Amino acid sequence: MKKIILIRHAKSDWDNPSLPDYDRPLAARGLEDTPKMAASLKNRGIQVDLICSSTAQRAMQTANITAAVLGYPEAEIHWERSLYHASASHLLQFIQSQSNQVQSLLLVGHNPGLTELIVRLGVNLDNLPTAGQFAFTVLSDDWKDLSAANCKFEWWDSPKKLGALG
Repeated sequence: MKKIILIRHAKSDWDNPSLPDYDRPLAARGLEDTPKMAASLKNRGIQVDLICSSTAQRAMQTANITAAVLGYPEAEIHWERSLYHASASHLLQFIQSQSNQVQSLLLVGHNPGLTELIVRLGVNLDNLPTAGQFAFTVLSDDWKDLSAANCKFEWWDSPKKLGALG
């Protein structure tokens, strides 16, 4: 069985309206929430074989901070530009294309694609909030088999659920 954790990048900074969306960094709240959310992964005993992330600035920062907390080498993060605002279909194809040597995958990306993928995999979720984490077990040893029919919702978390916002 495979494990996948979908993470939406943490809260981004909108202070500079002339900055392109792709280049927006994390806001102070995002920089505060990300290590707390990563620590919750570590407290769950989460160990990942591969971290893949969008190359948008806020996603990269989220991935780097999460990797550091989990003890995952930053140099081994797979940076993938196509994950920037990717559709649910693209995200699914990307996950299905991963090597079967990878047992546990952490993917950092964006909405609406992440929420749409979660719904496509059979869970009714209105919105994956910033810094939100969503975990599935794939009931197969082959990523190509990932679908609503053969994955199981495990848990989801957010800064608000952790009390990180209040």
